[in-house]
Amino acid sequence: MVGRRVAAVLAAGLVLGGGTAVAVGLGTQEPAPAPVEETSPPRSSSTAPSPPTEALPGPSRTAEAGAPSAAASAEPPAEERSALPRRVRIPAIDVDSRLLHLGLNDDGTIEVPAGDDIDRAAWFDGSPRPGDQGPAVIEGHVDSPNGESVFYDLATLEPGQKVHVDRGDGTTVTFEVDRVESYPKDEFPTRRVYANTDGPELRVITCGGAWDASVGHYEDNTVVYAHEV
Repeated sequence: MVGRRVAAVLAAGLVLGGGTAVAVGLGTQEPAPAPVEETSPPRSSSTAPSPPTEALPGPSRTAEAGAPSAAASAEPPAEERSALPRRVRIPAIDVDSRLLHLGLNDDGTIEVPAGDDIDRAAWFDGSPRPGDQGPAVIEGHVDSPNGESVFYDLATLEPGQKVHVDRGDGTTVTFEVDRVESYPKDEFPTRRVYANTDGPELRVITCGGAWDASVGHYEDNTVVYAHEV
């Protein structure tokens, strides 16, 4: 579970109930964005929330030319393990969360925060480590059966505000927000979000837009784009 596994999970899709719809990495063909299946409505809803469910497409093994080619099963050296992300802090929206490290389930779907950890943020360990070249992916729920979740206010971030990721070796990687975008789930721009970058970048993703009670999920995804400073 280290961010060197990019090639093995290129074009993977990730969906969070109450959280995020993500299609990680690139393939030779852009995959269709996967719809979110959520069962936790906004706190203003009269319907009692229940735990979210996920419907996650499996990863593609087709890598785009120029993408990293590390093996998914490779165990990273000790010095790399010590630099894995441990905490995310976003002072502008009062976020301070220990980071889960989430990878793939046995069936090829991507894990999401659940159970006692449902309101924590998570680093997808198939993406680069924050501070390494490429777009690191941090995701989390916008709400949960407990109410407002870790990224409830993510859409209110503004350019210039900071995201800090603390790592296991005692270092902190700081990112500056470039922009915040909102996309309909059925028009999620996979390549725009996950294209390889010239330097270390960050994508922080959650759900947004209106709650669609007829299908049980939010209509949009909120994506924060940031670069290392």
